Amino acid sequence: MPAKAGRRSFGRIRKLPSGQYQAGYVGPDLVTHYAEHTFSAKMDAEAWLAAERTATQVPTWMPPKVRRAYEEANRPPTLAEYAEGWLASRDLKPRTRALYEQIWSHRIALTLGDRLVTEITPTVVRAWYVALGPNQHTARAHAYSLLRSMLTTAVGEQIISANPCVIRGAGVAKRATKTEPATLEQLVVIVEHMPDRLRLAVLIAAWCSLRQGELLELRRQDIDLARGILRIRRAVVRLPGKAPIVGTPKSGAGVRDVAIPPHLMPEVERHLEVHVPPSKASLLFAGRDSGEQLASSTLYRWFYPAREAAGRPDLRWHDLRHTGATMAAVSGATLADLMKRLGHSTVGAALRYQHAVDGRDNELARRMSAQVSADGARKV
Repeated sequence: MPAKAGRRSFGRIRKLPSGQYQAGYVGPDLVTHYAEHTFSAKMDAEAWLAAERTATQVPTWMPPKVRRAYEEANRPPTLAEYAEGWLASRDLKPRTRALYEQIWSHRIALTLGDRLVTEITPTVVRAWYVALGPNQHTARAHAYSLLRSMLTTAVGEQIISANPCVIRGAGVAKRATKTEPATLEQLVVIVEHMPDRLRLAVLIAAWCSLRQGELLELRRQDIDLARGILRIRRAVVRLPGKAPIVGTPKSGAGVRDVAIPPHLMPEVERHLEVHVPPSKASLLFAGRDSGEQLASSTLYRWFYPAREAAGRPDLRWHDLRHTGATMAAVSGATLADLMKRLGHSTVGAALRYQHAVDGRDNELARRMSAQVSADGARKV
């Protein structure tokens, strides 16, 4: 018998007074199920019924509302959803967390945030990477590295089967110019052009290779004058609009004792006598007005003209640490020595300073030859 008007071989479609179309059908459970929304075009209602008819043919059929809830509960997260949990679960230093959040919001979220993690393919990643532009090498490398780290975790949690970040070398930041350590003569000029209360800051940064946050959190109690040792136990960071945050050094290896080169000890003792209050907790380098840890901006206000006077306008404050590491390497420090002195937890971080000893190859060859007697009596 032919189907009645409005009825079909499967389900039915009804035009509502609003002009919209409502679709529904009797499911395998003998209950009538309607689409969760109406349709503005009849053909869309027909398409929904066709899809539902196919769904009823499988043993695992579920009512549309139940299926929708199940699919929603089991839907892979968007990258934004996953990134929120990923960042919240990480034990990060305040500055690192702020950096990651900035990279995420400025360079990843706008393009990839709404995509399901399972939809991010190598092709999608490459298009995003290219769109970041080639002129900001470091920023692009940091963004790629952060995305790769997030998706590596997603692989481990079996949300995706493989990491789509497969661009070789994309996560490696390359400086446009090679870091050149300061010479001893340049250091002398820089120190001479710093105010007296900050001269020791330059000397310790260079000769003891401290990170800026470690340097600015040094207190009288951290100096062992008898042994000539700096005890590095804390570091300070500043975030925009927040008070200084004191925590542990950058890594576990950052908690260390650093020997002060003996020639600096008279200047250390003088600085303590002239510029540091007698309390054990007194900062070596405090802001004059706040009494808190010296702000980087104050340090740079004096350091920038000093480096200009030394003919090194390219020298960053962090390059003083590089200078100290280079001097240690030239003095014969091994990788293990450098790692301990600089507070590095990986060999790779210390390897960057080994280039400093490359020029000593001839000297090493001469030392090897010195094992042979001058008259050539010993043969090898």
